Amino acid sequence: MVNETVVRPSVVHPMFKLQRQVRSLVEKNMLKPDDRLWKIALLYGDEWAYLRKELEDFDFSMQDPLSELLSVETWEDED
Repeated sequence: MVNETVVRPSVVHPMFKLQRQVRSLVEKNMLKPDDRLWKIALLYGDEWAYLRKELEDFDFSMQDPLSELLSVETWEDED
């Protein structure tokens, strides 16, 4: 009998990915934690409309500091 292990790729929430990228930019001193969310819009070009809507769905405003985004521990969509 062959023992097969099936590995399913995990899906990373888009906000987790954004958070990770922003954290990296803050750690590299390219952004500051007190910079506002709108400041990252130019970095994401065509993706920004989608990311902005996602942020707003999580009750963020573009005036919120990046530190608010970085402080989120879990990204879960409400059903």
